[in-house]
Amino acid sequence: MMARMNQPYAAWVIGLLEIHGNDRVCEVGFGPGVGIQLLAQSANYVAGIDPSLEMLSQAAVRNAQALESGQVDLRIGTADRLPFENNTFDKVLSINSMQMWPDATAGIAEIWRVMKPGATIALGFTAHSGQTRSRLVERLTVAGFVNARVVETEGAFCALAVKR
Repeated sequence: MMARMNQPYAAWVIGLLEIHGNDRVCEVGFGPGVGIQLLAQSANYVAGIDPSLEMLSQAAVRNAQALESGQVDLRIGTADRLPFENNTFDKVLSINSMQMWPDATAGIAEIWRVMKPGATIALGFTAHSGQTRSRLVERLTVAGFVNARVVETEGAFCALAVKR
């Protein structure tokens, strides 16, 4: 049910990121792996992290072929302790998960760390996520991102910014 409900919003957020074939992309809080599946259609390399073994299992089944080929890498973990090297990703996204991170400020700082200079972050939320638009731009700016803004569509919004 979660996969079916979130698929249109995942597609919308991914579209905002303008993924290119050579991009290295990370999804923080991948859930059942719908976003990972969409990303694998256009990105060179897709990594994902989620704290739930259940979600890892569902995402692994949904993305079995891409995992086997090495295009997709799924791991257990949290946003505030990303298991990736500095300056690894061209794009990072999170959909409906930031409000559940143990420490959102630390999570945003960790995302900044693993992003390449010039990389784009997208924090997407549905109307039912419990997340508010307030302070998202400020949080991203304080973390060192530039060109922070919120984009809206029916039933969802997304904060976008660039690592300087």
